[in-house]
This record gives sequence, structure tokens and C-alpha cells, in this order.
Amino acid sequence: MTNKLLHKGNLIELHKERVELDDGEHTYFDIVKHPGGAVIAAFNERGEICLLKQWRHAVGEFIWEFPAGCLEPNEPAIETAKRELEEETGVVASEWRELGKIVPSPGFSNEILYLYEARALQQGTLKLDAAEKLEAHWLPFDEVLKMARNGDICDAKTLALLTRL
Repeated sequence: MTNKLLHKGNLIELHKERVELDDGEHTYFDIVKHPGGAVIAAFNERGEICLLKQWRHAVGEFIWEFPAGCLEPNEPAIETAKRELEEETGVVASEWRELGKIVPSPGFSNEILYLYEARALQQGTLKLDAAEKLEAHWLPFDEVLKMARNGDICDAKTLALLTRL
């Protein structure tokens, strides 16, 4: 297999990879290399769950999603989860439960997302990036499930994490 870097961006790289097939032939795959990330379902003391209403430039609209963010180099996924929860919602959690991982787009990307549940929340410090446009909403869990079923939530990582709770 040979690998050619086609583009290196701020977050991702695009590679063209030659893959040898069992029959002696070969093909090429365009692969997006992504650092991976963590996704968090945070529950407050009233049993409400945090959803972000966040602007996503790639799709040109605000969408509902769980707090999430990219892994920093050599950063354990749980540390990413803790950092992103505080940065995006202004809360910290003292109870964490790992809920596995998902591979959102294995046909063209190596991205792995690690899923977490967070409880026992306390006030932290909101630290949004300049490019982040989002609002944190605390909603009853049943309402969030209805939003998932009726299509109000279309974010794949959020829908996947809901199935693990």
C-alpha cells in the first residue's frame, strides 16, 4: 500500500491510499485522517440532559447535538470529554461512565468517537472558541428522545450516544 498526502488542513488530512486487492489488482481510496473525539451526555440533578444548539457551517444551519470535541495530540479521550464539557457548557462532572466508541464514517475516514455519560455536575467556566456559535439547553430526557425520533436531532454522534444511555 502506498499513501500520498493530498491536503493537510488545520484539523484533517486527506490521503490517497493505494490498496492491493486479493486478486492481484489494486484500487485507490481517498481517506480523511481525523484525530478523533469525545461526545458527552451530561445529566443534571433534575435528570435533564444537555443539548447544544450549535451552528455548523458545513451544513449551513443550527443543529441539536451533545457536547463534543476533538482529541488533542496524546490526550486521553476522557480528558477531552472533561475539557469539552466545561468549555461548551460551563459545567464539570465528578462522575463519568464510558459508553464505548463509534466509527462515524468508516468508508472514507479513520475518525473514532468515544462516548461518555457525565453526572454529579458543578459549575465550571464556559470557554467557547471564537468560531463557536452555540447555546446549551437542559431538557428532559423524554423530550430529547422525542426530538431524536421526530428528526429534530439529525446529528449522528448524538443519535448514536442516545442508544447507549
